Amino acid sequence: MSIIANPEIAKPASRRGFEQHLKVENVSRRAILQTLGLAGGFVLAAPLLSRPAFAAYETGAGKMPHGTVVDPKIFVSIAPDGIVSILAHRSEMGTGVRTSLPLIVAEEMEADWSRVRVVQAPGDEVKFGNQDTDGSRSTRHYLLPMRQIGAMARAMLEAAAAKKLGVPASEVKAVNHEVVHSASGKRLGFGELAADAANQPVPAVDTIKLKSPKGFRYLGKGQVSIVDLHDITVGKAHYGADIRLPGMKYAVIARPPVTGGKVKSFDPAEALKVSGVEKVLEVKGWPWPSKFQPLGGVAVIARNTGAAIKGRDALKVEWDDGPNAAYDSVAYRAELEAAARQPGLVVRQEGDVEAALKSADKVITGEYYLPHFAHASMEPPVAVADVKGDKAEIWAPVQSPGGTREDVAKTLQIPIENVTVNVTLLGGGFGRKSKCDFALEAALLSKELGAPVKVQWTRDDDIQHDFLHTVSVERIEAGLDKSGKVVAWRHRSVAPTILSTFAAGADHAAPFELGMGLVDMPFEIANIQCENPAAKAMTRIGWFRSVSNIPRAFAVQSMMGEIATATGRDQKDMLLELIGSPRIVKLASVKDLWNYGEPYESYPIDTGRLRRVVEFVAEKGNWGRKVGKGRGLGIAAHRSFVSYIATIVEVEVDDKGKLTVHQVDSAIDCGVFVNPERIQSQLEGAAIMGLSLAKYGEVSFKNGRVQQRNFDDHPVVRIDEAPLITNVHIVPADPDAPPSGVGEPGVPPFAPALANAIFAATGKRLRALPIGKQLAI
Repeated sequence: MSIIANPEIAKPASRRGFEQHLKVENVSRRAILQTLGLAGGFVLAAPLLSRPAFAAYETGAGKMPHGTVVDPKIFVSIAPDGIVSILAHRSEMGTGVRTSLPLIVAEEMEADWSRVRVVQAPGDEVKFGNQDTDGSRSTRHYLLPMRQIGAMARAMLEAAAAKKLGVPASEVKAVNHEVVHSASGKRLGFGELAADAANQPVPAVDTIKLKSPKGFRYLGKGQVSIVDLHDITVGKAHYGADIRLPGMKYAVIARPPVTGGKVKSFDPAEALKVSGVEKVLEVKGWPWPSKFQPLGGVAVIARNTGAAIKGRDALKVEWDDGPNAAYDSVAYRAELEAAARQPGLVVRQEGDVEAALKSADKVITGEYYLPHFAHASMEPPVAVADVKGDKAEIWAPVQSPGGTREDVAKTLQIPIENVTVNVTLLGGGFGRKSKCDFALEAALLSKELGAPVKVQWTRDDDIQHDFLHTVSVERIEAGLDKSGKVVAWRHRSVAPTILSTFAAGADHAAPFELGMGLVDMPFEIANIQCENPAAKAMTRIGWFRSVSNIPRAFAVQSMMGEIATATGRDQKDMLLELIGSPRIVKLASVKDLWNYGEPYESYPIDTGRLRRVVEFVAEKGNWGRKVGKGRGLGIAAHRSFVSYIATIVEVEVDDKGKLTVHQVDSAIDCGVFVNPERIQSQLEGAAIMGLSLAKYGEVSFKNGRVQQRNFDDHPVVRIDEAPLITNVHIVPADPDAPPSGVGEPGVPPFAPALANAIFAATGKRLRALPIGKQLAI
């Protein structure tokens, strides 16, 4: 894409014109929710003005695969009528990234947002840089590059205007979609300048001047709704399942019910009798573990998805269950608990924990269990592929279009430049759609059939064949002296690792998993030891929203609540005492410390900021208020994705065990921010997801098979169970704090805050999820 007069340059490579030119609609999401009576409160603690972090900070963006690309001729185009098209190279799954990143460019280039169109980029990491929409990285990695792109475009427009007017460039300035010559008052619109601006050299990064944050019109103001909002609201938005191609076939696949299994034999006769079914064929599977390659199985090809599903129901398949046929969740939990009670691989060691525990006046031990979680996105996996010879085109809701492109090329053994990946809206992702097995299935079937093919997963497929969040046992022993001060802390974390999806024999956590609430635990305790006993994976393990932070935060913050009870302390006071003095945490004993891929100098573990979110949420959420009989308050705090968040939950448990969440207050310190409305939305969503996981979130196995199938036995919270009020408080950050994550950090503190609140209401300590049946009288 380039700054030129022809708007067609903004179109993706797809010959079918799938591009999304999205008009900004002034539809307020908050107004819609308020009309429905569902909105909570929102507090923007301080205006976003002059913050040095907007201009200069270091992140790990350059170390990501393919790094960043800063080039206005790739990301920006201007039509003769002045419409500015800005490319979004990340995937939209509800975080607002397809709005936020283009908004940064528009802000910096002085474009009028009402005259901006957003264009979704296809997968091409050589051209666009890293496209992995995960790890809560998009804004923190691209705030500065997007500003630079906008500033370069502005400089090119100003240079073109100066040349046209015959004046020095220093005398003109871009202002709200025009370039103005202050001395004469002459104005030239962006459309008038587009062709000339395209011929200007792209300024070097070190020569451009970024706007002062004091002059921002959009960033930090919370006045811009997501560009997709209107189409989503009225049902016009395009998701993966909405793609239709001429001559397209429809497929569903019967996959091995046990991970690592394969087809022994199948009889297609009954399936072929179903009206609309055209063909039944075996799908290639890869020996497990095999990254994101398909599980294999038997595909039913039909003229529509309904016929394909009926055909699959009639199909007779005999399976070889393979090496994981004995996987049983009850037995495996016992194995993990036994491992947690024995010494494991030491991954952090400060002081002498063994001696401190032996000499402690009291030792409190807590064992916390979290089962597998399924992503259960609103939209199950789906992909359309059209493979012709050595060329392939994919349409899919993928979080990693560049990675999908690479994997399709490798799987089909064709040149990567011959693969086009078109990104639809994602109906939720949560990490599931970082894995492109469903797109690979479609590509393989299209190649076999010589026609476009849509592979549709059902909800049953989604839950039973997911890359699950790992199951885990977290065992913590806390030693207290006679005054009640914690002097020893030993945490053993036992869980199958995500590495098991990529390599056989992986049975210890990777550094990135250890760095999610285990070795980076920030409490100020003299003697700390963290251990990681081995655990074998017997199903597919994958990334999940917040990943290993969920079990670690549940264990650590629940133990905080247990210590508060044992010492007769208030939860909030106990939490602040454990966090300790404001300081930068030093972790000299940790090898290969993982800091969410960021340099520690830019993003240290700062307990001053963690204390502040606790104090802030306690103030704004009126911690300690009287809540009445049968009710309780719980609090928890956690650092993840280099952000700091604290949550208060108020619950009521009636005499029949019915749980009601009356109010949730969350405070977040995420450094500088672009769109506070999106922060609010993400934390509201985190409260819903956190409650769903805590109340219902379990995937269990018996004879190697997932026992849950759909929302009848794997429910998510419904509207009548959702928190009645959810308040979001954005903490004013240090002026030098660079941007940090928002999409994921809200989930980890929810479940422990809920568990602490349930204890306050009932006196019952819950150490395992899900909690649903545990409250029944």
